[in-house]
Amino acid sequence: MMITNLPTDLMEDILSRVPSKATREVRLTCTEWNTIWNSQIFAKMHFDKAFDPAKEDGSESRMIVMMEKNLYLLSVFVNVNIYGVNNFSAEQKGKLTCLDEQVKISDVYHCDGLLLCIMEDDDTQVVVWNPYLGQTRWIQLRSSHVLPRAETWHNKFHYGIGYDKNGSCRNYKILRFIDAFLFEDDGYEFFWYEIYDFKSGLWTTLDVTDPHWRIQYGNGVSVKGNTYWCATDRISPPTDRPRLDHIICFDYTRMRFGPLLPLPYEHGYYSVTLSCVGEEKLAAYCNQYDSDPYHFQIWITTMIEAEKVSWSCLLAFYPESLPNDVRFSSFGGFYIDQVKKVAMFSGRRSNHHAVCIINEEGEYAGEVALEETDQRYWRKSLCSYVPSVVQIKQPKGGQRGKKQSDIEKLRYDEMMSRLSFLESKCKKLQLDLAKRKASTCKKISYPTSVVPEQARSTSFLSTNSFASLASSDDED
Repeated sequence: MMITNLPTDLMEDILSRVPSKATREVRLTCTEWNTIWNSQIFAKMHFDKAFDPAKEDGSESRMIVMMEKNLYLLSVFVNVNIYGVNNFSAEQKGKLTCLDEQVKISDVYHCDGLLLCIMEDDDTQVVVWNPYLGQTRWIQLRSSHVLPRAETWHNKFHYGIGYDKNGSCRNYKILRFIDAFLFEDDGYEFFWYEIYDFKSGLWTTLDVTDPHWRIQYGNGVSVKGNTYWCATDRISPPTDRPRLDHIICFDYTRMRFGPLLPLPYEHGYYSVTLSCVGEEKLAAYCNQYDSDPYHFQIWITTMIEAEKVSWSCLLAFYPESLPNDVRFSSFGGFYIDQVKKVAMFSGRRSNHHAVCIINEEGEYAGEVALEETDQRYWRKSLCSYVPSVVQIKQPKGGQRGKKQSDIEKLRYDEMMSRLSFLESKCKKLQLDLAKRKASTCKKISYPTSVVPEQARSTSFLSTNSFASLASSDDED
């Protein structure tokens, strides 16, 4: 019997057992196999096998890693004895492919087993996804993700996902906001906070008229249905590198922000990244030093609410134990195994993506290699993940089942007018900046034959500084 003549259910079972690294070759073998692979029924079967219960001995950590604009489910196995971490390995359970194959993800937010995905090439909508159930809900946006690049404090919208606790069923919501500050043009400010309610299927502008906070870079992290960000007091003047000394919580039940909550070190940190520990605790990567990104501490909350927090130090890392060819970053998040007291970061060693492991003593324990890569940058999103049976409900009557109130229409029109004004300012500043760069380059460009050696060196360094700036723009 030819394998293509096998019953469909048997072929589905066989294909669902194919290791993730071999899926591309299998799908290219024949059209029928590729069709089966793309079917929703098969996708659910494949997810079920990928989401088999984790090992009961606690040696397995489940996480989602974003590589090359795609999401992968990853299991990392860490064994610890009285001498510390003695061995570890990783198994890539599979690529999460329930979304269209052409969809590329630029950012992901996690809450209660649901993933809020921001698209790379589509600024008109976002998608909320339960990979375990294979359910999605596409949500139309009211404005684009990103403003034109300029000398701005923030030039894009940020997101958070959580739920309110009223009633027996959780009602999920998305917070979307921009808080832009133009360093030039007399420090023009614009902020807009809006909420999407899954139950009504509508966006609503929040009444935020005089915020006492300024939310900093980095993604929000959801804990117990609320979302937390790094923040500073708004009284402090905005800078490119503020000292981070607080976090702030958005409460989806009360639909408001809480007070600024202190980070462990009252004088602030140069760099802070937040992560969740399960669904009940918050972890913070805290680095005090501009010159050394690998000299950091990790703190975990012993108590966390919308209006109060307390911290305990899990570990302090010292870079002496880090191999020269290893690089890792907290930029896209990190994973904490509080039982084994290890931290895991997305990183790179040689030409491989890797999960880098730090032990309780603050030493580099090693890494597990993932896919090969020729990319220069290794900052990949990484977050813990527990399969969820939360149903993603679709709005009754479709996306246009309910209409906005007249008050909301007025608020929306006002915000869009101000946003349009900000965009025009950003475009003008962007053009002015480009002209200044071009003028500076022109001034330092002389024929080599008539330029003294010292001037040649200056010209070389200046043009390279602009090349570096362009490179950093491309990375962002």
